[in-house]
Amino acid sequence: MKFPGKRKSKHYFPVNARDPLLQATPQEQEEGSWVVGIDQTLVDIEAKVDDDFLQRYGLSAGHSLVIDDATAEALYNELMRDALISHQFAGGTIGNTLHNYSVLADDRSVLLGVMCNNIQIGGYAYRYLCNTSSRMDLNFLQGVDGAIGRCFTLIGEQGERTFAISPGLMNQLQADSIPEEVIAGASALVLTSYLVRCQPGEPMPAATLRAIDYAKKHNVPVVLTLGTKYVIQDDPQFWRDFLRDHVSIVAMNEEEALALTSEQDPLLASNIALDWVDLVLCTAGPTGLYMAGFTEDEFKRKTNHPLLPGAIAEFNQYEFSRAMRHQDCQQPLRIFSHIAPYMGGPEKIMNTNGAGDGALAALLHDITANNFHRQKVPNSSKHARGYLTYSSLAQVCKYANRVSYQVLNQHSPRLMRGLPEREDSLEESYWDR
Repeated sequence: MKFPGKRKSKHYFPVNARDPLLQATPQEQEEGSWVVGIDQTLVDIEAKVDDDFLQRYGLSAGHSLVIDDATAEALYNELMRDALISHQFAGGTIGNTLHNYSVLADDRSVLLGVMCNNIQIGGYAYRYLCNTSSRMDLNFLQGVDGAIGRCFTLIGEQGERTFAISPGLMNQLQADSIPEEVIAGASALVLTSYLVRCQPGEPMPAATLRAIDYAKKHNVPVVLTLGTKYVIQDDPQFWRDFLRDHVSIVAMNEEEALALTSEQDPLLASNIALDWVDLVLCTAGPTGLYMAGFTEDEFKRKTNHPLLPGAIAEFNQYEFSRAMRHQDCQQPLRIFSHIAPYMGGPEKIMNTNGAGDGALAALLHDITANNFHRQKVPNSSKHARGYLTYSSLAQVCKYANRVSYQVLNQHSPRLMRGLPEREDSLEESYWDR
């Protein structure tokens, strides 16, 4: 487990030469720290085509259309035959998040979903596996006799993008394929709103609710990323109730926050969301990133950063506090933090798809590091109370912000490598404080 953020003193994690006073018991040696997530496994396929190609498959230039399995297979075979494909990236919001978590933490994550029983070398399922971190545990995927999801981005002669989406069998995850023991030992269960909104008769919603039941049974935080404003605005009250009944942590952008809460200001929207959940991560594009949560009033810690104006006056005054679940607080205090885009944002944004997933991966890393540290040093003063995160809210903001920047700076939503040990953009004195 790589520990997140800048640290002032040496930590023995991972442990190469253990302190003799901290020898692990057999039970501790069997324990680990990981996150588990459920996803609609899909591959993003990008290709350059002519207008005749679009007409042959009944596609309208510049629009998005769901296509059936037979059309998708014929379309894909023609793209492969004529070598028109420029990129095949593993996709899916939870798959991206878990991959980025494993890259950042250099540790295990577990993906639940479906995968083709028969995988052709060079094909889309093969590319999914190739573009996935080796630290992601795929042993619990459910095999299916057919295609996983495919999202075709077809670039026309004038540069216009047309989208053809084939769900395949990505929503055929059965409830019996959800392993209770994997969820029971996890630091978090990570879900997306797409899992609950499927076609009638598809088993994915039932599988998702089975996983949530296991998480509640074993007191594992449930994390939900809202996915897109279009899903939320169809029935905002459904999602408010869903958050209140099932979710500990919600991740969203400012558009999804507006659809959920009817509040335009991301800070106020995050504050409203605390009525339903324990911790909020809200990305707000060029405005930066907000976080909101709870801590024990008696142990709140004041910031030494400038106090920020906003709809909630001096809202960041206790951002040096560590987040807790509401149920673990005797006198819960709402805490908030904000950070502007790292380095003002990239000079040229290569990809907006996945920046929020990167930020969530950083938060999951901090939560799992906290559990890892609790297992290894249970008597540490850091665990005198039931904190949810290892770092302060301000530090988690800084880390999440940095990871988002990295994703915006590259073509793929998945990190190819971890963050540098030291940032070239920061003065040397930063690291010596």
